[in-house]
Amino acid sequence: MGTERGKQGRETREQRLADRLEDLAERARDRADREGGRGERAKAGQGGGSGSGGGRSRVRLDQPKPSRQRLLPEYDPEAFGRVSERIARFLGTGRFIVWMTLVIVVWVLWNIFAPAALKFDEYPFIFLTLALSLQASYAAPLILLAQNRQDDRDRVNLEQDRKQNERSIADTEYLTREIAALRMGLGEVATRDWIRSEFQDLIKEMDERRMFPAESDEADRGPFPGAR
Repeated sequence: MGTERGKQGRETREQRLADRLEDLAERARDRADREGGRGERAKAGQGGGSGSGGGRSRVRLDQPKPSRQRLLPEYDPEAFGRVSERIARFLGTGRFIVWMTLVIVVWVLWNIFAPAALKFDEYPFIFLTLALSLQASYAAPLILLAQNRQDDRDRVNLEQDRKQNERSIADTEYLTREIAALRMGLGEVATRDWIRSEFQDLIKEMDERRMFPAESDEADRGPFPGAR
């Protein structure tokens, strides 16, 4: 009897759970249908508005602006600048001059003394002139770009140095004012030398009174001995 009642209770709970899930699914379908109808009406309204407004679409402020397509390829300016600086540094070294000189000498000697079938740039070496001019035409902008980047770095460094100097000057002025205040405060404080000199004066005065007690008593009494 107990097991049958337990089974019946489980079946009723499962039935209730199934009914509840079915109810939730039906509500979800109804909500999806309502949202779909709203979206279609909104699209229709946007289409009608664009047609009435002269073909201009409304700008959605709640969405990011789409990026425009560019005809030129995009590149990283920082990476290109680093590469240009490396090339400019290499062009300004003695190694580049030595290698370029060797290439030119080998080029000229080969096209002078090599057999006619193996010569690829005979005198007056037009191809060599074209290669050198092409190398110079690319080297000049790269060097200028590297110089511009170096100028930017120097400008930033100068700005940082200027700010650091301003902070140092402010700190120095603050310390100078503090030192002046300390000196003014120490001027009103009894120093060790001043206290020592006062003690020495007192000791001298006490010694004089011990040596001449009568005179010191008369000096203490004043000009009128009878007055008390």
